[in-house]
Amino acid sequence: MKCPYCGYEESKVIDSRPADEGERIRRRRECLKCGKRFTTHEVIETVPIVVVKRDKSREVFDRNKLTAGILRACEKRPVSIEQIERMVDSIETQLQSSLDREVTSMMIGELTMDQLKNVDEVAYVRFASVYRQFKDINTFMEELNKLLKEK
Repeated sequence: MKCPYCGYEESKVIDSRPADEGERIRRRRECLKCGKRFTTHEVIETVPIVVVKRDKSREVFDRNKLTAGILRACEKRPVSIEQIERMVDSIETQLQSSLDREVTSMMIGELTMDQLKNVDEVAYVRFASVYRQFKDINTFMEELNKLLKEK
């Protein structure tokens, strides 16, 4: 690590501790030439996930967009922000752990519906109605009947 004071490239680590809830490591270093101390932060480098949409366009996965969709489905439902965060974390982890760097929006939608089905059935049906683009009341009823059969 290059010293910000003198530019020397050798330093020693004096102290390391987790930061940002374990998402990064904070390190105190000391330059071996000038003796001044400085702090660095180490972060895991991730390869971005590209989402292939229905129209075949591509965009980088946006966690905030997923959170907003789930929030809309859970509006006025007894689902806490913590539950929503856990769902988004779980979906993002599944996407990151897959070997594919490109995922379809359909895959993200299915993962989201799986999460919602376990948390709140009304939110699940709301999300499914938008995601699956229900055309009429019959399509809506088919989804409800599937949900009832699973119980």
